[in-house]
Amino acid sequence: MAALSAVPAAAQTSDNRQEQAASIGDPVASAKLAEESTQDSADGNLVVTGTRIVRLNNRSAAPIVTTTAAEIAAQGATTIEEVVNRLPQVQVNSEQNFSDSEGRQRIKLRSLGYERTLMLIDGLRIGLPNTVDVGIIPNALVDRIDVLTGGASSVYGSDAVAGVVNFILKKNFSGIRIDGNYSFFNHNNRSSAVTDAAKRAGFNSASGMSNDGGRADISLAAGTNLFNDRVNISGFVDYRQSSLVRLRDRANAVCEVVTSSNTSPLSCSRASYTPAGTIIPLSGASSGTVLVNNPNGNGTFIPINSGPAGASANPYDDWSFQRPFNRVNAGGFLTAQINDHIELYSNVLWYRDKSYNTQLNRTYSYSVYGSTPYQVNCDNPFLSASQAQTLCGANAGVAGQYAPLDVRYRFDSMPLVRQEFTNTGYRVVAGLRGRVLDDVWSYDVAGMLSRAQLDTIDVPFAKFDNVNRSLDVVNVNGRPTCRSVVNGTDKNCVPFNAFSPFNKDAALNNYIYGGATGGVSTRIPRLLQFVGTVSGDLGKYGIVSPLAEQGIAIALGGEYREEMERTIVNEIYQENNGGTNQRVTQSILEANAEIQVPLVENQSWTKLLQLNGGYRLSKYNRLDNKFGTWKIEGIWSPVEDISFRASYNKAQAAPGVGTAAGAANIFWNQGFYADPCAPRVDPANPGGPRIAPAATPQQCANTGLAANLYGSTTLICPDDRCTVREGGFNLKPETAYTKTFGVVFRPRFVPGLTVSVDRWLIDLEDQLDFLQPQNLINDCLSTGNDYFCRAIVRNANGTLYSSPATRPATGWVARGSANGYRSQSHGWDFQGQYDVGMGSVGRLEMSFNGTLMTRVASQASPTATSRDCVGYWGNSCGESMPKWAHQMRTTWILPERIASVSVNWRHRAGMPLDVYAPADTGIPTADPSQRRDQFPGIKAYDWFDLALTFDINKQMTFRLAANNIFDRDPPIVPDSRSRIGLLRGNTIMGYDLLGRQIVAGVSLRL
Repeated sequence: MAALSAVPAAAQTSDNRQEQAASIGDPVASAKLAEESTQDSADGNLVVTGTRIVRLNNRSAAPIVTTTAAEIAAQGATTIEEVVNRLPQVQVNSEQNFSDSEGRQRIKLRSLGYERTLMLIDGLRIGLPNTVDVGIIPNALVDRIDVLTGGASSVYGSDAVAGVVNFILKKNFSGIRIDGNYSFFNHNNRSSAVTDAAKRAGFNSASGMSNDGGRADISLAAGTNLFNDRVNISGFVDYRQSSLVRLRDRANAVCEVVTSSNTSPLSCSRASYTPAGTIIPLSGASSGTVLVNNPNGNGTFIPINSGPAGASANPYDDWSFQRPFNRVNAGGFLTAQINDHIELYSNVLWYRDKSYNTQLNRTYSYSVYGSTPYQVNCDNPFLSASQAQTLCGANAGVAGQYAPLDVRYRFDSMPLVRQEFTNTGYRVVAGLRGRVLDDVWSYDVAGMLSRAQLDTIDVPFAKFDNVNRSLDVVNVNGRPTCRSVVNGTDKNCVPFNAFSPFNKDAALNNYIYGGATGGVSTRIPRLLQFVGTVSGDLGKYGIVSPLAEQGIAIALGGEYREEMERTIVNEIYQENNGGTNQRVTQSILEANAEIQVPLVENQSWTKLLQLNGGYRLSKYNRLDNKFGTWKIEGIWSPVEDISFRASYNKAQAAPGVGTAAGAANIFWNQGFYADPCAPRVDPANPGGPRIAPAATPQQCANTGLAANLYGSTTLICPDDRCTVREGGFNLKPETAYTKTFGVVFRPRFVPGLTVSVDRWLIDLEDQLDFLQPQNLINDCLSTGNDYFCRAIVRNANGTLYSSPATRPATGWVARGSANGYRSQSHGWDFQGQYDVGMGSVGRLEMSFNGTLMTRVASQASPTATSRDCVGYWGNSCGESMPKWAHQMRTTWILPERIASVSVNWRHRAGMPLDVYAPADTGIPTADPSQRRDQFPGIKAYDWFDLALTFDINKQMTFRLAANNIFDRDPPIVPDSRSRIGLLRGNTIMGYDLLGRQIVAGVSLRL
C-alpha cells in the first residue's frame, strides 16, 4: 500500500518478506506483517524486538504491538507522535499542541513517564534518555513500529522499565520515490457552556465551519545498487510544516473556563493585564485594589472586569492550540557486502525543527523583577485629578512626591511577541555484521553517536528601569517629557501614558523594550554507544534437547555508553530566569547474555515448549555499586492452535546524567516559597499588616517548629523567599518487576485468525521523583511523614533562611531528585488479526488492539496510603489512563491491491473526576466544595476514521482520509490547568483536540 518512502531493492522478494514477518516474535504482529508481504518494504535483515538472538523463528514471550507502514499511511499523520498516540498502551502526549513544550516529541508508555520508555531505531538508542526527539524519524521512512511493553533492561539496558518503542526503518532500496501529504482541520464551532461563559465575559467566540491548521509533509527518497547489488546507497530528504491554530479559533477553547463552586456556572479566566491598562495602587486607601483606566477615556479608574470592553481581557487570546512548526529531515544509508561473512552498514539521520508560541505584547508586573514597585510622580501631567488622588492621596499634584504602583499594560495594537524553539540534531551509526563458522554464529558490532541542540529563546522582557523612567514625566512647555530627558540621564526616554486606555504608541513600546531580546537557553545532549553482540545456534554442534528439533541459541554482548549533557544560558536568560552553565558526563559499561532453549518441539503431546533467559550487569561511574537485571520466559504450545506464554523480568533505570550530577552537586540559593508558619501577606492589602500563617500550629509542629515560635515575625524570609538546598539526595536505580501471562489462539478451523490475551503487572520500586520545596512543605504539613519532613531543616531559631553563600547546614528546604517509594501499572492487552479471502472481490483484513487498565497506583512512602487512579483524572491523579481503550481497523482490499477502503474505530472509556472516587481507591477524600456535578468527568468517546487508497497506475498511488469523520468535540473540562497544569484549552490530552481532519496524499515511484 502506498505510504512507503522507497522502492525495495531488486533482491527483495515476497518470500523473504514473509520469512521476516514470521520471525517478528509476536504471532499477531507476524500475521499483520505477513499480509503486507507483497508490498514495498525494508531489506531482508532480520530485526526482532525484544531479543539480540538471531534466528528465523524467534517467538516473543511478551506481547509486541506492531504498527505497519500501511497503517501510518492510512492515518495520514504528519508526525510520529500522532501515530503512537493512537495506541492504547501509550499515555497520549501532543508536544505540537502543548504551548509550554519545547516541541520535542516523546513517548510515554503505561502512564509511567517518558524517562521510563526506551526509544530505539533498529535496536539502537535514539539518543540521550529524556532528551530524545522522535521527530528525527520521518513517517515515510518507517517500515514498522514495534512496542514492547514491560521491562526489557536485560536486553537493552537502563530505561526500558515501562517498555521499548523500536522504529524499524526502510533501507536498501533502489529507484526514486516521492511521497506527499497535505491535511487540514474541517471543524464546526458549536455553541456550548464555554461559549456561554465567553459571552458573559464579553469575549467573542468562533462559530460555524472553519478550515484551518494546514499540515504538509513531502519526502524524496532515492537509492541505487552497485557492484552487482553488493553495495546499496540510498538517501532521503523530508520537509514538514504545520500552520497556527490559536486557542480562540476553537469555540470550546475561546477562554479558559473555571468554576468557583459546585453550583456556579462556568466563568472565563480574566487577565490582570488589560488593553485599557491595569493600575494597582500600592499605598493609600486603595492599596492593593486592581483598577483599570476607564475605557471611555474620561480619566477615571474603574474596577477591573467591571463591564466595559477593554476593562477585562482573555489572558490566552493568542496562545497556540497547534503550534506552527517547520521541520527538515535528511539522511542516508549505506550497506556493502564486503564478502560472504562481512557486511558494512551505516546510516546518518539529521533534523532541524523550528516552532514558536505567540504571546501578547505587554509590560510586566514589577514583581517579575523583584520586590521594588514602579513609581509615578504625583505631578505627572498624564494623571487626571481623580487618578492622582487615588494614587497619591494628599500628595496629588505635589512636585517631588512619588507613589508606588504596579502597571500591567497590554499593547494589543503592537505586534505579538514569540517564544521560539529550535531543535537540531544528528545520529550516526556504523557497524559490521555477518555470519561466520559455517553460518553458526552471527555477529553485529556497531557504534552510534547522537547529538542534539535544543535552543529556547524566551520572549523579551520590557526593561524595568525603562518602564520606571517612562512613568516619571514632567511638563516641558506644555509637552509631557521624561524627567530623565530633562536631566540628561536618558535622552531616549519616551513618556508612558499608562493612565489612558488603549495606548498605541509604537515609540513607547520600542523604548520600554529597549531592543531587548529574549534570553537564550541551550541544552546539548550527546550519547555515544558501542554495542557488540555474538549470537549462535548451538544446535549445529549437537546441543539439542532430545525432544526438540532446534538447538539451544545464545547471545553474548557488551556495551559501552557515554552520556553528556551541557546547559548554556546567556546573561539575559540568567537575569530573567536564573540558571547556570554546566557540563556533566556519565559513563556506563555493561555485559549481557541471553539464551533460548527449545525443550520440546513437534511432539504428539506438545507442539512447542521453550524457555528463555537473559541477564545484564551494569556499572555506572556515578553509582557506587553494580546492578543486575534479568528475564525468565516460557512458551508452551500443547497444540498448534494455542500457545501459552509467560515472562518475569527485573528492569532498572539508573539516574540519567543530569539527574545524577544534580544530586551529587550540592549548592544553595534563594527560593520562591515563604515559610507557611510565618505571618503572611494579606492578598487583599499587600502593603498592609500581615495576617495569620496559612498553616495551623499542629501542621507547623510537623516541620520541626517549636510551638512558641508559631506566627513569629522572625520567621519571615527576605522577600518571602526562603533558602533552598539543591541536590544532596543519595540516589540509586529504580527497579521494576514485570510479570506477563498470556495466551495466543490460532485456530485452524478459522484460517487467518490470530488472537492474543495477555495479563501484565509492572511494579516499580524506589522510583525517581523530582521534589519541589513547596510540594515537600505541603505534604509535610498535611501528613507529618518523615519522607517529606526530612527535607525541611530549620535553624535553631526556627527560621528557614540562611545565606546561600555560607553553604549552611541548617535553615533550608531541599529540592531535587530523590528515590520515592513505588508505583504500579497493571492491566490486560488484547490483540487480534483476521484476514480472509473474498474471491474475486479481494480480501478483508481486520486488526484489533485494546488495553484494559486495572491499576495505576502510586505510594509516596511506606506509611502513605496507596492511591489507584486507573480511570480517574484530576488533582490527585493527573491525567492517568482510561480503564479501557482500543482501536479496530477493518480494510477491504481489491484484487491486485489496486485499491482499498479502511475504517478505523477508536474508543476511550469514560474518566470521572477523582473527587468522585470511592474510598477504596485510596485517592484522598476531597472536600465537598471540590465536586463539580455539572462536569463530573469525561464520558466515553468513540471516533471513526475513513481512508481510501487506489493506484492511478503502476507508478502513482493516491490516498484520501478523514480522521474523526463525525467531528467530535473534545470533552469540556473546567479548571483543567489548575487540576493537571497542562492545556489551557479546557480539555486534556487523549482526544482529537482540533476536530475532523481531512488528508490527501500521493506517492510517485520513478
